[in-house]
Amino acid sequence: MHDYYSFFTGPFAWITFLVFIFGSGWRFYSIWQLAKKKDSAVFEYMNMKFALRSIAHWIIPFGSRSMQINPAMTVVTFMFHISLFITPLFVFGHVVLWKENFNISWFTLSNTVADLMTLIVIGSCLFFLWRRIKLADVRYLTTPMDFIILFIVAAPFVTGFWVYHQFPGFAVMTIIHIISGEIMLMAIPFTKLFHMFLFPFTRGYIGSEFGGVRMAKDW
Repeated sequence: MHDYYSFFTGPFAWITFLVFIFGSGWRFYSIWQLAKKKDSAVFEYMNMKFALRSIAHWIIPFGSRSMQINPAMTVVTFMFHISLFITPLFVFGHVVLWKENFNISWFTLSNTVADLMTLIVIGSCLFFLWRRIKLADVRYLTTPMDFIILFIVAAPFVTGFWVYHQFPGFAVMTIIHIISGEIMLMAIPFTKLFHMFLFPFTRGYIGSEFGGVRMAKDW
């Protein structure tokens, strides 16, 4: 078991970071090239004022009309994204690993808060799964990859919760937790998860088009 742990926290972890970094760089470059080819005018009418206005508006809960129409989805989505980003960065066990490997550290979440945010992510994934299965309009747009992505996102949190509470088999689950986290990181550049980086650009593009070209708000 120790050999597996050493491999997945050592060489394979470095492979994971390289895939994530270079994969993200390639994705940005390919999107930039595609934009130049398909709609080069986008670079000309990008407007910082309208872009920032749009971004700010869409990161405020219930700021847009669509958020107001779907309050449950809005609450779950915001809680999900906040917990998804904060928990891996500030959970105690992860900060300890950064301290051990790179001699850097920062404040950590309390165990209670980390547990709560972990359960929020898991519960949100179940909610999104339910929507994709039960709601006809969402089901129509759902592909098998959407279910795979939900599994990829949920797995590190389910296994992390399991390991922290030391449920039976937690030693094996520790390895699975590490692998699932690395799979998620490597999947980001090549799946819809990349929207975490694209959001400011797509929102800025839409805001600039509506504000600078159509002279209207994009919400």
